[in-house]
Amino acid sequence: MDIVKKLELYRLENRVTQEELAREISVNFSTVSRWLNGKTKPNKIQQYHIEKFLKGKVNQRQHNKR
Repeated sequence: MDIVKKLELYRLENRVTQEELAREISVNFSTVSRWLNGKTKPNKIQQYHIEKFLKGKVNQRQHNKR
C-alpha cells in the first residue's frame, strides 16, 4: 500500500485532523494537505519518518490490547 494511503487510513481510523497529523509527524499542515490531495509525495526522508511513525503507532496499539 502507498505510504500516503497508509497515512490517510491512520488519520481516518483514529479521527485525526490533517493539522493534528502534521504536528504528530513534525511537518507543516500544508505539506500533509498536498500529500493527501495528490499534489506532491513525501521525499525519501519523509517516507522513512512516516513509516517509523506508523510502525510505532501499530506497536503501541498492539501493546495496549494486551
